[in-house]
Amino acid sequence: MTPAQLRRRIKRLPADTPLHKALEKELGEGVGFGRAWYGSQKEHWLGWLAEYDGAGAYGRNAATSTKEAAYVWNHIQCAPMLFWLAEALDMPNSDLATVFRAVIGDHRNGAARCKILRHTFHWDRIETALVDKSPGPLVRIFR
Repeated sequence: MTPAQLRRRIKRLPADTPLHKALEKELGEGVGFGRAWYGSQKEHWLGWLAEYDGAGAYGRNAATSTKEAAYVWNHIQCAPMLFWLAEALDMPNSDLATVFRAVIGDHRNGAARCKILRHTFHWDRIETALVDKSPGPLVRIFR
C-alpha cells in the first residue's frame, strides 16, 4: 500500500472515536495541546499524508516519498495519531484497553509510546483492517 492509498482509505474512517480523545488528554498531546494545527487525529493523518511526496510541514527528506505506507506507520511519533487509526479500524477493545494503559503508563518520549502501540498493532494487522473496511468496486458504484 502506498501513502496515497493509505490516505484514501483513512478518508473513509470516522473522525470521532472516544478512546483516542482520552489518550490525548492523558498524555497532554494532540488536539487542544501544544501547537496542534489539526482538529482531529483523522485530519492529522490526512495532512501528514497529503504532502508525503515532499518535505511538507515536517521537513521530510524527499527520499521518503518513495516509501510504502508501512514506512509511514513505523515512523510516526504521535501515539494518539496511531491509536486513533487502530480504534477507527475497530481493533478489539481488549487490545485497545491494554495498549491505552501501557502507553499512559510509559513516561518516556513519543517514540517509546509509539513502539508500544506498534508492538500490538503491527502494520500487517492495520493494513488488513484497512483493506477489509474498504468498500469493493460494486459498493462504490451504488453510493
